[in-house]
Amino acid sequence: MRAITVRDRDAGVGGLTLTDLPYPHAAENDVIVRVHAAGFTPGELDWPGTWTDRAGRDRTPSVPGHELSGVVVELGYGTTGLTVGQRVFGLTDWTRNGSLAEYTAVEARNLAPLAADIEHTVAAALPISGLTAWQGLFDHARLTTGQTVLVHGAAGGVGSIAVQLAREAGAHVIGTGRADDRDVVLGLGARAFLDLGTDDLASVGEVDVVLDVIGGDVLQQSTALVRPGGTLVTIAAPPTLQPHDGRAIFFVVEPDRARLADLAQRLRDGRLKPIAGPVRPLSETADAFARRRRAPGKTIIQVTG
Repeated sequence: MRAITVRDRDAGVGGLTLTDLPYPHAAENDVIVRVHAAGFTPGELDWPGTWTDRAGRDRTPSVPGHELSGVVVELGYGTTGLTVGQRVFGLTDWTRNGSLAEYTAVEARNLAPLAADIEHTVAAALPISGLTAWQGLFDHARLTTGQTVLVHGAAGGVGSIAVQLAREAGAHVIGTGRADDRDVVLGLGARAFLDLGTDDLASVGEVDVVLDVIGGDVLQQSTALVRPGGTLVTIAAPPTLQPHDGRAIFFVVEPDRARLADLAQRLRDGRLKPIAGPVRPLSETADAFARRRRAPGKTIIQVTG
């Protein structure tokens, strides 16, 4: 099968290569998925799991990418809950070969059924972004109706979904981003927008929740915006400062089949509309990694038709 692999930690994006790999093995409770569309996180080449397995052993050449949408083609021993021929979407394990391949082995519990009326390229944009937004807002920050939430990177994959979920929950949403993100973010339901390039972040005032995907100075400055009893949640890096009389939480998204199914239903109902980002062929994966985000939404790799 064709797959994108990486062998050299120091090579970075330049080390991503389209090559041939053996068809994967389905372990106990696994399924083999023929991948139609895949998502990736630009920073994942820096993650330890990209280079080592759970025991810390080298596992290169490794296949990056952890979001997928496709069709089940094989069941491992003891696998239940899914069937051969079923459309699915979800997450691959952080320390196993990922989704940027024609076939991949995935624990069945990390996948959810996908309705026939949802395109694979749309579904592949949901797993990390949707679960991160939900878990950050509701599981960790415990956002409730009437609260004010500041969503950094509000036109990106995570941020755009977070704006919609928070708005539906009855929160007052303030989004941040670049100047040309303004109309997109306000169109998603944010009540205000802040240009991180020109506007003073302190002008936001106090908020109940901050959802950060950027890190660095933005994360540091956001600590002072959290009102007493509030929460700052970030996926960028463990925070070095704590809000006064509040909490700062760093977390890594976790698979959740039930929540994936809920997100898919919201999409079908029209309550959730992921921003369609660029769709690139598998052969252009290295370039897609290198470009990072130049347009709203999440870049998706079309693996097979």
